Amino acid sequence: QVQLVESGGGLVQTGGSLRLSCAASGFTFSRYAMGWFRQAPGKEREFVAAISWRGGNTYYADSVKGRFTISRDNAKNTVYLQMNSLKPEDTAVYYCAAGDWLGPYDYWGQGTQVTVSS
Repeated sequence: QVQLVESGGGLVQTGGSLRLSCAASGFTFSRYAMGWFRQAPGKEREFVAAISWRGGNTYYADSVKGRFTISRDNAKNTVYLQMNSLKPEDTAVYYCAAGDWLGPYDYWGQGTQVTVSS
């Protein structure tokens, strides 16, 4: 059974940091590119960051470039999103996904809430 379980979300002040984790199971993690997406209330889900299956390539949305860093540990079947200099507009439910490099994505997690207070 495929599972992607996000953790690490929470409430943080503007300028603060959080590190999200996504633990994968039920598929060969090291053969999949991984992505992070987010969905704010009343908005469509948007791409945040992606990392290739070996971690050699990364790609970011312009809105998070320079502030967020995606990484992965294939030995632990886990992908991370380090978020620094957080802004209120980063408030959203964050999802991880597994699939091809920059899509399509086959598997999705349930999400973790990130709230940035002003």
